[in-house]
Amino acid sequence: MKRAPLPLAAIAFLLTIHHLCLAEKLDKQPVSTLQQNNAETNRPTSLHWGPNGEKYSSWGNHSNRLIPVYTFGITLDSVNGENSIYRSEEKLKKLFGYVPTNTVNEEAEYFDQTDVYRLQKLASETGKKRIILFVYDGMDWQTTWAAAIHNSGKVGYREGRGTGLNFLDYRGAKTDYGYFVTTPHNNGTNVDINKQIVTSPGGKTKGGYDWREAGSYPWSVAKDIKYPIAQGSSVVHAFTDSATSATSMTAGIKSYNNAINVDFMGREVLPIARQLQKKGWNTGVVTSVPICHATPGAAYANNVHRYDYQDISRDLIGRPSIFHPGSLPGLDVLIGGGWGDVVKKDGKQGENFVPGNKYLPAEDLRAIDVKNGGKYVVAQRTPGRKGTDVLTEGAKAAIQNNHRLFGYFGVSGGHLPFQTADGKYDPVASAKSSGPIAAEKYDEADVTENVTLSDMSLAALDVLQAKGEPWWLMIEAGDVDWANHANNIDDSIGAVLSGDQAFEKVTKWIEANGGWDDTCLILTADHGHYLMIEEPEALTGP
Repeated sequence: MKRAPLPLAAIAFLLTIHHLCLAEKLDKQPVSTLQQNNAETNRPTSLHWGPNGEKYSSWGNHSNRLIPVYTFGITLDSVNGENSIYRSEEKLKKLFGYVPTNTVNEEAEYFDQTDVYRLQKLASETGKKRIILFVYDGMDWQTTWAAAIHNSGKVGYREGRGTGLNFLDYRGAKTDYGYFVTTPHNNGTNVDINKQIVTSPGGKTKGGYDWREAGSYPWSVAKDIKYPIAQGSSVVHAFTDSATSATSMTAGIKSYNNAINVDFMGREVLPIARQLQKKGWNTGVVTSVPICHATPGAAYANNVHRYDYQDISRDLIGRPSIFHPGSLPGLDVLIGGGWGDVVKKDGKQGENFVPGNKYLPAEDLRAIDVKNGGKYVVAQRTPGRKGTDVLTEGAKAAIQNNHRLFGYFGVSGGHLPFQTADGKYDPVASAKSSGPIAAEKYDEADVTENVTLSDMSLAALDVLQAKGEPWWLMIEAGDVDWANHANNIDDSIGAVLSGDQAFEKVTKWIEANGGWDDTCLILTADHGHYLMIEEPEALTGP
């Protein structure tokens, strides 16, 4: 006998029970367990990285996804909607130097990454005296969503700005939300680091953004799942790296991947920090990764290649470099990672590489120290001492004597210890398509002798404010990118939450130090990765 079909109400009830049971089951599983199991088996449970849904990890690089931006103290009216560069063939040709294939969109609500530079410039021209560019390296909409789900304990939303994190929920200032294209001018440009020249202008793959393939929103699922990683079947557009994306946000141009404030021909461009410095602004950079990595490097330096670390550091601290033999003035505050990472050689850095610290030669560190006649109070990781005490004392000394501040911390590899989703420093295995990668291990000294992004941000704010307004500051949560490259959802959520804690501290500092009338904060990321979440409920666990 043929059974009568269940009433729709009964079907809906059963589906609800199923989802509740699933959520209850998943609630009991820590994110670290989910990560460990998926990494060991390379089988996707609840989520995966890359275009192949049958593997947990099939991609470990960036993507061409649209990236959210959140503004506080200013709006996005001057760049989005009708003002979007992507609605105009003429504006796109001016931006890229060519009209990217399938990129003009007459209904585009999104804008361009270079507009972040224009927003900072507009803020300075309209009376803002404190500008903060808060960059979560590698944090696309999906990464934000994962952290918000875990932090709030519920899925909450499936599109839009969302809730569940401090920077999503904060309403203490006028705020706005939008999203932009990150694609570069090109990928595949070759350079000569020793001569600081571009040897193959134009590269191999041109930039562009085809919304028909990738979607019009950051939460869109690509029609062609390989398009976001420059492997599209109908059109191929280059996806950005951190160097040229940071250059776009700080200098307002499109350039080749690996470029640090040079155009696609290798010609110098001035980032907003140096433009403002010439007008009397004080400047600072804070990062959770090495001080001279792509994003902090592009805040101030010039170089034809992002991996010329020591020369980029020299620009940041006002020492003679290969690009600036006469030296730049240098930043007023620089705090970040890189301490203790020692190597004997590095072929990527050119003929003038100095063995020792990979990011900053000992002779340059000695030269900038006020103890040796330099301009900086040096506060660096010190065996047996709490990092917070070392940094606090350094900031106080810099303020009392009107010196600059240089803070240098980190573990092996140059970054701060990775915070995990549980708020601890206990990473589990990461994942690559070839198999699991052993987790980093930290001893007690690695944690206590270091500082957090919150600690560094507050120290920078105090020193800059003591020097006097106006000032400009970049804060980078760089470890989000490291976690996403490693296909590690536990580290990724922990990194976003670490940055979110810093954002909360920064907003409280602003409220206690003059408020928002003269302050502009732009919070965004430089590019996306390729996290796909099928069962978001799995991230609500402890």
